[in-house]
Amino acid sequence: TARVLADAGFYAMALDLRGHGDSDWCDQGDYHPDAFATDLIDVMATVGPKPALVGASLGGMISLLIAGELRPDAVGALVLVDVTPKLEAEGVDRIFRFMTSHPEGFASVEDAAAAVAEFLPHRPRPADPQGLAKNLRLGPDGRYRWHWDPKFLNREISHRRRESWPERLEHATRDVRCPMLLVRGRLSDVVSEETVRHFRALAPNAEYVDVADAAHMVAGDRNDAFTSSVVEFLARSLADPADSSAA
Repeated sequence: TARVLADAGFYAMALDLRGHGDSDWCDQGDYHPDAFATDLIDVMATVGPKPALVGASLGGMISLLIAGELRPDAVGALVLVDVTPKLEAEGVDRIFRFMTSHPEGFASVEDAAAAVAEFLPHRPRPADPQGLAKNLRLGPDGRYRWHWDPKFLNREISHRRRESWPERLEHATRDVRCPMLLVRGRLSDVVSEETVRHFRALAPNAEYVDVADAAHMVAGDRNDAFTSSVVEFLARSLADPADSSAA
């Protein structure tokens, strides 16, 4: 996706939120939405005026919070990937069950790939699972674990956070001033047709794309359809893509 965006004249930056990917873990365990948002706002200040924000799941929530509440004048365009203010509890719980399973880690990349295949049964298994290694950390005990900080997954904090989010995100959705696109995976159990209708009632001017044969991980399931939708939207929404960026 980043390469296609670059070919279209955009500068693309993929950000790992704190406690995720290759970003450092927070010693204080501060994974409050506003902490994530502050980090992203700091990054936005380094890439020029009014960058476009393209966020999936948690990244979409943080981007929506910035575009609609914290810094609405600082965002040029917003793409939400399979996330809306109202989410299906069963789908969210399934994600948390996956993320909190196997706290002991995996003996091999192949074992991790088997866990992913069980979580994403609709996605064909790759012939070589070694590509998954970039999502894993090899610990001193010789076992592989996911990149995210276990502190982020405290269920009590997570439930409390989720319970306080919908109303705040609804207000943010109503107050977004920039062009906005929602990309949903048609097989998603997190964002349903009902939650899409709720979102579109809050933001009637927002555009919407429903990607067939994709679930919550839209970019991973159908990267071609996802990328073309995002590039086409940004090219129309931003007057001069060479002077803008997608984070």
